[in-house]
Amino acid sequence: MADRQAVLITGSTGGIGTATVELLRRRGFTVYAGVRGPADFGAGVHVVPLDVADPESVAAAAKRVAGEVDGLRAVINNAGVIVQGPLELVPADEWRRQLEVNTLGPASVVREFLPLVRAGAGRIINVGAATGRIAFPLLGALSASKAGLEALSNALRLELAAWDIPVVMIEPGSTETAIFAKAGEAERAAQGRIGADQVALYRAHLAAYEKASARFKPGPVDKVAEVIVRAVEASRPKRRYTIGDARTLGAVLTKLPAGLRDRVLTGALGLNGIRP
Repeated sequence: MADRQAVLITGSTGGIGTATVELLRRRGFTVYAGVRGPADFGAGVHVVPLDVADPESVAAAAKRVAGEVDGLRAVINNAGVIVQGPLELVPADEWRRQLEVNTLGPASVVREFLPLVRAGAGRIINVGAATGRIAFPLLGALSASKAGLEALSNALRLELAAWDIPVVMIEPGSTETAIFAKAGEAERAAQGRIGADQVALYRAHLAAYEKASARFKPGPVDKVAEVIVRAVEASRPKRRYTIGDARTLGAVLTKLPAGLRDRVLTGALGLNGIRP
């Protein structure tokens, strides 16, 4: 008989991932926590080496979990990175890293773990972002990767309908995690590899974006974890759960005419008055 209380989650050592692992554990689930390095979550949590950007690592993780349970209640694609900066200032390897983790990674995880989800009458839960539906300037790489995850999820939902396997999108708003600080560090390192004159072209854009970002008040990771666990536990989960300021972005910006939406975005980020 399939173990309907077993759950796999990727990106377990980040803010949302760690909070979700802990909440799942407290709710009585057997948690398989995918990690890239050493980690210890205590009783009820099985640490599984899993680098979503490495297909061989994903396959090995699926083989291990399949040797311990007959099925999964859910696979949660939570692992993600943020690559930020104007397209012209984002090196090719950073673009690849963004897509490998945020888009190709979830595809690999679904492909390898789907037999366990099918056996457990489970569901796929993908952690997306509002940028997947509304492309943000200076977040083009992130927006492209999350738009890819959005499209992947919508297609997968139809492909798996024959087995009644739900595919759920979780759309957090600004959240209090270290991922944004890491993104800033990676951006500065990447720009250090680019000519100073090229970076100087965007000095006003970068300053405006930094100032606008400081105005955002990120929400707690616990709220996101609660919604993810709700999607795991629901007998009929919704297609999409939006959290925090993602509700405003989804409810308002997606419905605006393109020209007006562009003006709202550039105005909110302080980019509308910038000229060469």
